[in-house]
Amino acid sequence: MTEAKRAFITGVTGQDGSYMAQQLLAKGYEVHGLVRRSSTFNRSRIDHLHHDEHIPGKNLHLHYGDVTDAARMQQLMVEIRPHEVYNLAAQSHVRVSFDEPAYTAQASGVSALNLLEAIRSTDTSIRFYQAATSEMFGASPPPQNEQTPFYPRSPYGVAKVYSYWITRNYREAYDLFAVNGQLFNHESPRRGETFVTRKITLAVAKIVKGLASELWMGNLDSVRDWGYAPEYTDGMWRMLQADEPTDFVLATGTAYTIRDFLTFAFEHAGLDWQEYVKFDPKFLRPTEVDVLIGDAGKAKSVLGWEATVLPPQLAQVMVDADIARLEGAKEGQF
Repeated sequence: MTEAKRAFITGVTGQDGSYMAQQLLAKGYEVHGLVRRSSTFNRSRIDHLHHDEHIPGKNLHLHYGDVTDAARMQQLMVEIRPHEVYNLAAQSHVRVSFDEPAYTAQASGVSALNLLEAIRSTDTSIRFYQAATSEMFGASPPPQNEQTPFYPRSPYGVAKVYSYWITRNYREAYDLFAVNGQLFNHESPRRGETFVTRKITLAVAKIVKGLASELWMGNLDSVRDWGYAPEYTDGMWRMLQADEPTDFVLATGTAYTIRDFLTFAFEHAGLDWQEYVKFDPKFLRPTEVDVLIGDAGKAKSVLGWEATVLPPQLAQVMVDADIARLEGAKEGQF
């Protein structure tokens, strides 16, 4: 009997980590996820995976730890002996990174080094995926692809540039199968409530249900390339199945403003966003990234990957899910 592939996912309780775990379990993987110790549980995105008795072998195993703890990452690498590692943990909120730059540097940058060192000293055949980000491109003009120079405009973007280069360095220095996924914004009903798309769709749902009457926003003119998270986690997996380790941009190639997303979300509920949205300067960033539009041509030609869900449909999916959630539907169905 062939041994099941083992995967280790940091950030397993987040949006991307939960979809990745779900997809790998469906492929027959034995999945190990990293969770941080807390006095309150934050596992709603994976509860349906962890406790579902119908999943063969109950193949999701959770381990306490933190990516900023190099010794713990070494210990877990020896204990789990994964075939694949997906580093999806980070302090990933751009605005918050200005308030917590030192922690962001550790959690979003040096964490990659901790995992790479653990792999190098344990088993160099382990394949490593590093979650890079379009925020690394920052002020570089669009469209942005694998050759676009980095010009980060936040502590988060700067930290991710470090994680990108240390991943490339370990690939070249130690012949590791280590890749960077330079993913543009990707959203879903599992997106954190402080991220702008989910903030909008949750507000729409609350207004529809009579639980809110206004939404406070910052800059509405930023242009973003928004895709659907489950398609992007599939792209991550494809990167680690490729013949050679290399870096890929994942994006839809489309451009919409935050104002556009407001329009899609509110109109889906039969509302005019201008009647509910108000401005608050506290949501502005010290330095802004004006336009991010990705070119995923390499991923399409090499991996056969292409985004199919675009922002108009994405907004509708997220609004419907938030309304259903307020009506008592279970998190796992999303």
